[in-house]
Amino acid sequence: MKVEDIMTTKVESVLPTTTLRAVARKMSDLNVGALPVVEDGNLIGIITDRDVSVYAIAMGHDPQSTEVQKVMTREVYTCGASEDIAEAAKIMEQHKIRRLTVMSGDQSLAGFLSVDDIAPVSGELAGAVLEAATPIH
Repeated sequence: MKVEDIMTTKVESVLPTTTLRAVARKMSDLNVGALPVVEDGNLIGIITDRDVSVYAIAMGHDPQSTEVQKVMTREVYTCGASEDIAEAAKIMEQHKIRRLTVMSGDQSLAGFLSVDDIAPVSGELAGAVLEAATPIH
């Protein structure tokens, strides 16, 4: 099965100059935990609810004025829409992440693949991703 068969295709993005408050509001409205950061049509990062809550608020950044580019994750792991889900799951395991940005053939943003997308079609793959991505305390 291919990534494009199960990925989430309706993905909204934000600009790097968007404030953390606006991002948090957008995440709440869309009921999502991550948004791609796009500038001039290029994927330059990802902002997660964890980036906002842990890395920004906990460090004392003002959510009204701090821009996404100050706290976003710049190292974004991607896969192609036509890749096999097992290969995508392997990328997620290797990098200990629960979601993967999916790119189309022309390298434009095509969607997101999350462990929740994988679980209904392969509990084994989803379990392996979760095991790798869950921190041990």
